[in-house]
Amino acid sequence: MKYMYGKLFLLLSCFLISGYAFSLDYPNKPVKIVVGFPPGSGADVLARLVGQRLSDTLNQQFIVENRPGAGTNIGTNYVAKSSPDGYTILLMTVANAINPSMSSNLPFDIEKDFSPIVLAGFASNILVINPRLQVKNIQEYVALAKSKPGKLTYGSSGSGTSPHLAGELFNSRLGLDIVHVPYKGGPQALTDLLGGQIDSLFVITSTVMPHVSSGKLKALAVAGPKRTSLLPDLPTIDETVISGFDVNTWFGFAVPVGTPNEIIFKLNDEINKILQSKEVRNKLAPTGIEAVGGTPNQLKVFLKDDIKKWAEIAKIANVQPD
Repeated sequence: MKYMYGKLFLLLSCFLISGYAFSLDYPNKPVKIVVGFPPGSGADVLARLVGQRLSDTLNQQFIVENRPGAGTNIGTNYVAKSSPDGYTILLMTVANAINPSMSSNLPFDIEKDFSPIVLAGFASNILVINPRLQVKNIQEYVALAKSKPGKLTYGSSGSGTSPHLAGELFNSRLGLDIVHVPYKGGPQALTDLLGGQIDSLFVITSTVMPHVSSGKLKALAVAGPKRTSLLPDLPTIDETVISGFDVNTWFGFAVPVGTPNEIIFKLNDEINKILQSKEVRNKLAPTGIEAVGGTPNQLKVFLKDDIKKWAEIAKIANVQPD
């Protein structure tokens, strides 16, 4: 009996030691960073910037792989079903906090099936309109909407997305009836806003900066709790018409649950160094993304709170899960 227990202990020790050695050797082959959005999106830009720096510091390729579709669920499910070895990383976004409230049968659990690495950054959303509405500010826009219930429209990148819920929360908190027009993606909604087919849109600031600067679109307010450096004179919705209004976008990194802690801590340490770099922060500035950083547990707590927040927004907006 003693011999059997001794042998089992030896085998377990060898397994743990080999796993630890494997972690120390990480990475020894290319690593994929999966993004649930098309190339060129804010999420994609951040992933490529961090991936390139990781390639430089860890002497191994970190390759961004775009797997868009189903509100990021396609890419997220792919990572959830991947081996927990640190070679497949998910770029999390606010969509991962929203989707549990939008679907009752997701093929994964965003909290249970993933181990957080780090909260990487925030990006402000703003409310923009087509200038043909001829309103000067957010207060005049609200007054116009109240005077014409069911006549104004707002677009989104699809039902259940953050722009959709932002619009419904805006309607609910102010007692408005601005009609939702869903699209298959953000670019289509923006095209129709520019063309005057819809009146307004909640969108990441950097996406519309060229159109705001040229006067093709008018920015009315920031949808987050503080002003954006891209438009420092633009007020927030919170300070003008709705106290506590916050529908910001965020980004983080995570791996499948079961990934060795040594790998998670190594990635956390390296990505934190990247996010603190002045060069990286300067590169992110034109995109409107503010680098954050922190511990894996901080992202875990943040994700849990954000899931709860968006569930409450969905309830207020009367948006039912599929």
